[in-house]
Amino acid sequence: MTTTPARSPCWSTSSFGRAPDTTPQELCALGEHLSLCRGRHGRWSALSCAMQALRGIVAARAMTAWLVAGLLLAVVIAVS
Repeated sequence: MTTTPARSPCWSTSSFGRAPDTTPQELCALGEHLSLCRGRHGRWSALSCAMQALRGIVAARAMTAWLVAGLLLAVVIAVS
């Protein structure tokens, strides 16, 4: 049985032999993207953060409540 030797991977980087640095066009596009993201979330970011914090608190308490309910159920079943 003959096998062909595995070839090493063949790829090229985005710098194409030049120094790996950002171009002015890339920086401009990144700046536009960041300003667009900030604009979309600017007014609602405080409310969003508050809602995420509330969700974390409720989730932690819900898990504790389920654990206590399970333990109580186990005790009731064990006693009866």
